[in-house]
Amino acid sequence: MLAERHLTPLNSVALLAVFVLASVLWFATLDYRHLIPTDEGRYAQMAREMMVSGDFITPRYNDYKYFEKPPLHIWASAITFQLFGLGEWQARFWSGLTGYLTIPFVGFTAAQLFGRVTGYLAALILLSSPMWVVGGHFNALDMGLSAFLNLALCALLLAQHAYEHQRPQSGRRWMWVCWLAMGLATLSKGLIGIVIPGMVLFAYIVTRFDWKILGRLHIFSGLVIFLIVTAPWFIAVSIENPEFAHFFFIYEHFERFTATAHGRTAPFYFFLPLVLVGFLPWMPQFFQSARQTLMQYRMQSFSASWMLWAWFAVILIFFSISRSKLPGYIMPVFPALAILAAKSIADYLESHAHLSIGWRLQTLFFTLLAITGFFFLSEVGRNGQPDEVDAYQAYTVWIVVALSCLLVFSLVASLLAKRNALLSIALFAFGFFLTATIAGTGHETLGRAVSGYDLAQKVKSQ
Repeated sequence: MLAERHLTPLNSVALLAVFVLASVLWFATLDYRHLIPTDEGRYAQMAREMMVSGDFITPRYNDYKYFEKPPLHIWASAITFQLFGLGEWQARFWSGLTGYLTIPFVGFTAAQLFGRVTGYLAALILLSSPMWVVGGHFNALDMGLSAFLNLALCALLLAQHAYEHQRPQSGRRWMWVCWLAMGLATLSKGLIGIVIPGMVLFAYIVTRFDWKILGRLHIFSGLVIFLIVTAPWFIAVSIENPEFAHFFFIYEHFERFTATAHGRTAPFYFFLPLVLVGFLPWMPQFFQSARQTLMQYRMQSFSASWMLWAWFAVILIFFSISRSKLPGYIMPVFPALAILAAKSIADYLESHAHLSIGWRLQTLFFTLLAITGFFFLSEVGRNGQPDEVDAYQAYTVWIVVALSCLLVFSLVASLLAKRNALLSIALFAFGFFLTATIAGTGHETLGRAVSGYDLAQKVKSQ
């Protein structure tokens, strides 16, 4: 493939350096911030109670039974506490690990589907997506769910790709991985672990009339795998707690989706700005990929790009319709967008030695955006309370460093666009990863006050 001419020894070393540095920073920053309410503190406390009690069947929060979500995240955190003790990084480790491992797997999937260059680009793009970086450093259920939904849907893509290339044994194995991942997603956050992949598949089939996929799902053996993963806990918790089934399946699924009982209402368009901000550096490639996919549309032939768009659209529409909305719900769309954006860039590099004028304008735009940001630093905390002034001033320092990284790396990426396409993209991605990491880590200056840490220290000292 012509795009692979960009994989020179220099670029290979640069890519390795980017991923190694990003890996170190990804895990090193898990411990910097104190846990903040409500999710981070709640799930850490539940894991601590599970570790102390030894009861891995009935999750509890402040000794009350907690049936809102399945326990995979709590199990993982409790085991981490047992192995490494209590602490911030231990509480965030499961989110950090699942978010991090998704990045190379997205790269692997893209490489198998569209070539090595697309694989490297997909990993870089997901690594630099601001919302993915933030989600991977926050102790909540959304990242674990997103990681296993990604595993399920990528495995589905790889399975169908294998069948299209006359590799039925590989296709069967990937479908078994898909069913396994749906089981783990279900144990992460409930029935959406199997409902969402099912809806993605349905949307793909009815829009492409690609009915032959139905015969390649290995439904019987797959359901056996799914039930082996999920059934033991659901049966055990139902035996110990007869009230579980109604609360979990009716109240937490049906009523959460259709009613406003949880007080999490928001407009239909709530997730659109989150997609824009969460995928900000790569939005031009997002729109370019949409145009390419429509131009290449052919019915009754497998299209990985079309399935990736179904993945994005189904999740966006499903949660937009829901009466209960939180920012983390949209997290599972970003791996699909990363692959689509990567394919858009790789397709261009197939026929061009250099990146387009559009790429240079894109990098210059973010250079100017960073410069503009410096003029608005005085607005940080303008509407804060008087006792928050010092915290906002401290956070301003972090914002300055983040904007400086964005400025330098975007400018260098722009200058390299005609000389070294892949290096330009890698540095731009690393710059955005640094920007998101620094801005997110620096939130400790604001989050410490609400974390309760200082109050706890005062109580201990008395």
